Amino acid sequence: MSELRDFRLPDLGEGLTESEIVAWRVAVGDTVELNQIIAEVETAKALVELPSPFAGVIGALYAEPGQVVQVGAPLVGFEAEESAEVPAQDAEARSQAPDAAAPVQREAVLVGYGPKIDGGSRPRRKARSAGWLERPDTAHDSRSHRPAPPLRKLASDLGVDLDAVTGSGTGGLITRDDVRRHATAPPATAARETRTPIQGVRKLTAQAMVASAFTAPHATEFLTIDVTPSMELRERLKTSSAFRGERLTMLTVVAKAVCLAAARTPVVNSRWDEKADEIVQFGYINLGIAAATPRGLMVPNVKDAQGLDLLSLARALTALVERAREGKSTPAELGGGTISITNIGVFGIDAGTPILNPGEAAILAMGAVRRAPWEYHDAVALRHVMTLSLSFDHRLVDGSEASRFLADVGTILSDPGMLLTMV
Repeated sequence: MSELRDFRLPDLGEGLTESEIVAWRVAVGDTVELNQIIAEVETAKALVELPSPFAGVIGALYAEPGQVVQVGAPLVGFEAEESAEVPAQDAEARSQAPDAAAPVQREAVLVGYGPKIDGGSRPRRKARSAGWLERPDTAHDSRSHRPAPPLRKLASDLGVDLDAVTGSGTGGLITRDDVRRHATAPPATAARETRTPIQGVRKLTAQAMVASAFTAPHATEFLTIDVTPSMELRERLKTSSAFRGERLTMLTVVAKAVCLAAARTPVVNSRWDEKADEIVQFGYINLGIAAATPRGLMVPNVKDAQGLDLLSLARALTALVERAREGKSTPAELGGGTISITNIGVFGIDAGTPILNPGEAAILAMGAVRRAPWEYHDAVALRHVMTLSLSFDHRLVDGSEASRFLADVGTILSDPGMLLTMV
C-alpha cells in the first residue's frame, strides 16, 4: 500500500491566510493526472482552481465544501505515482495565458504554487495528456460543481441563491430551468433570524473598510454638473468606425477624466506610508473600479490606466468588470490600486460618501445621470445632470487640492473641449 502524502493549502497570493473550499472535482479513490484540477477554493480575493501537484490516487480529502482551511493545513492526501515538477517555460506560459483554467504550480514562479508534500522526495514528472483541464460533465453531488458564469449571472439577475436550488440535471447539476422555477416558487416561511459565517470577500471587505475609516481622516466634496456634452460626445463616438461594436459607457468617460485630472493634481494619486513615515507619489495610475459581484464588493484595477486612450480604456474596463462578476479576478488585478471610482448611479443613487480603499488617497463616486431643469444659455432647459462625490484622505490631500481635482473632472465632463486648455 502506497504511503499517503499530504498536499497542504498553499499561500495563493499576497499573504492570504485562509481559503474556503467551494467544490471538490475529485473523490477518494479517483486517479488524477499531473495538474488536473482537483478543487475550487475561494480566497478573500478571487476564485482559484487548484491543480494536482502530481499524478496518483486520491487517498483522503481533509475538508468539506464550505469549510474554511488555513494556509499550510493538509488539504488532500495522495497515493503519489509521478512527479509534479513543471518546467519554468510551461509555468510562465500558463500563468500568462488569459484563457488558462488555472495557473501552473511551481514554487519558483508563482507565490504559493509550490505544493509542499509531506514525506518522500518529489516524484518524477509525468507527461500531460490532452483534455485534462476540461470541466467534468457531471459532479459527485449538486454542490460539488460550481455553476458556469452564465448560470450564476441568471441567478444573480433573478435574486436566486444557488445554494438553495435543487438541481435536476445529470448528476444533480443545476439547470437554467431550475433557477427560473426557484425564482417563481412561492416564498417559504421566513426564519426569525439567519446566521451567516463572516468569511471570504465579506470578511476582507469589512476589515479593509474598518481599517480605512478609522485610519485615514475622510473628507467628502460634492459637485453637480451638466454632463449633456459628454453624453452627446459618447453617442457620436459609438457610431464612429473606431468604436462601432464597443461598449462605451459614462463610466469610461469618467475614468478618462479622472486620469487626466489626476495628472494636474497628482497628490490625489498617492499613498500615506505609516511605517516609513513617507508620502508615496505614484507616477502611474492603477485605476480601481468598484464592482458589485455575487461574491460581494470587489475593486479590481486597470494597470497603468493613464497610458490608455479612450478606446483601450473602454475595452479594459469591460473585461475587468466582466471578470470580477464571473469571479475570475486575479489577486494581481485586485491589488495595487492607486485611486478608485465607484458607480453608484447604476443603482439610481445621486450622491454618497464613499470610503477610501486602504492605501489610496481618493475615491470618486459617480451618481445617476438624470434629466433635470438646468440653466442653459440664460434660460432653463432639461439637461443631463450628474453629481460627483469625492472622498479623500485629508492627511495627504488639502481641501484646495481636492477641489481643484474635482473641478477639473467636472469641467472635462461638462465641456470636453475645455480639455484643450488643460494640456
